[in-house]
Amino acid sequence: MMKIGLFGGTFDPPHHGHMMLAEHIRVECELDQVWFIPASTPPHKKRSDMSSVDERLELVTVATRSNPHFHVSTIERDRGGRSYTIDTVKQLKEEYPAHEFFFIIGGDMVESLPSWAGIEELVHLITFIGVNRPGHSPSPVYKDHLIHIDFPQIDLSSTDIRQRVKEGKSIRYLVQEEVAEMIKESRLYGEGSGT
Repeated sequence: MMKIGLFGGTFDPPHHGHMMLAEHIRVECELDQVWFIPASTPPHKKRSDMSSVDERLELVTVATRSNPHFHVSTIERDRGGRSYTIDTVKQLKEEYPAHEFFFIIGGDMVESLPSWAGIEELVHLITFIGVNRPGHSPSPVYKDHLIHIDFPQIDLSSTDIRQRVKEGKSIRYLVQEEVAEMIKESRLYGEGSGT
């Protein structure tokens, strides 16, 4: 049985913080692989200027390809529509019955778990790995279905990176060089060079 960590998100763009977190959790939780799952249409994000799911899949593929333990899943793109974790997990468990799945979430998302679609069923299908934020104690919500992992705060955000690109500022050392090149060539986030 393989132990697989599922890392969902918009990844618009993926940055070094995402990669460091995924690798840290893979090692600490002794996972065989971490699967990155770019959301097709995330239920909680309302940005009208979001990159297409195909563009984000391409960025994540480039960002993860140097790590043999990272894999990019197209499951939510292929299914289309709004991306709910419950639907993704049920489909993955059906397709890979021999795998044990874990779902990676940030500490801020742990507190929102009660509002997730299908959460009462979801907690019996999967174990969550919650990343503790410095200065915050672990949330008691669904504690029997949650592994808490400490991870140093890295103040990187995709929002800030997109803004830097729009302003023509450097994003070197914030994302992999190949990701920066793709953003520049595709002019993904506006007129700035982002180099």
